Amino acid sequence: MADPMVQSIHRDPALFYWILFPISVVMILTGVLRHYATVLLQTTPKKQELPALREQRSLLRGINLRSNCSAISSTAFAFRKQYLVSAYKDGTFLKDPENRGKPAGNPMTDPAAMEGMMGMMKGNMAMMIPQTLIMGWINAFFAGFVIMKLPFPLTIRFKSMLQSGVATRDLDVRWVSSLSWYFLNLFGLQSVFIFILGNDNAANQMTQQMSQMNPGAGAGMFQPGQDPDKMFQSEAENLEVVEHEYILEGVEDRLLASIE
Repeated sequence: MADPMVQSIHRDPALFYWILFPISVVMILTGVLRHYATVLLQTTPKKQELPALREQRSLLRGINLRSNCSAISSTAFAFRKQYLVSAYKDGTFLKDPENRGKPAGNPMTDPAAMEGMMGMMKGNMAMMIPQTLIMGWINAFFAGFVIMKLPFPLTIRFKSMLQSGVATRDLDVRWVSSLSWYFLNLFGLQSVFIFILGNDNAANQMTQQMSQMNPGAGAGMFQPGQDPDKMFQSEAENLEVVEHEYILEGVEDRLLASIE
């Protein structure tokens, strides 16, 4: 049986030094600069008052109880559920109980909300401006180059991801274009940034975008314009319909059965 034909392209070895290596170095340096620019643009967080901190942590407590209820016994879950549901409905954890039932204020008049919006805008600028400049630089000088071949086989579905800017239908999917190498660096340099800057870095663009898409993972549970009382009421309803199942229920019998 004849061996399958191996597609080969005669490439200039200088492509490694003049395209692949410069793009990688520029991406790493841009990530480092993005990290320090983000640190400089960040404003010093203001110290939160105890009622506001209690309001946020109380909602988080209900979410954690609902998510991890199987790790505690039915009696312990029932007591915690009864206490939290009652407190949520009565507005015990509200920072401003006198504003209960009133429409949420305009976030544009809240200095803290405006400061948060400005911080988010600064973060978007730190991400978008370097990306636009690097994309323009690659399109102007390196567009249309095939710079490397991957040493492992891939399916045809990877062709559009690895050969951006190279309009060749019959080219082997393992060949990588210069523009695609930029995107691979954009998604795959997180380990390098962790090694250089540590775990808590702002260099990786995709990590920053994910953190902005999930603002609830940060310190503030309530975003501008949200009504804390409505969120407490919603969480109380979620807790009331949770079906509790203790993971250690009957563990002795299951252990003995597995031994036998």
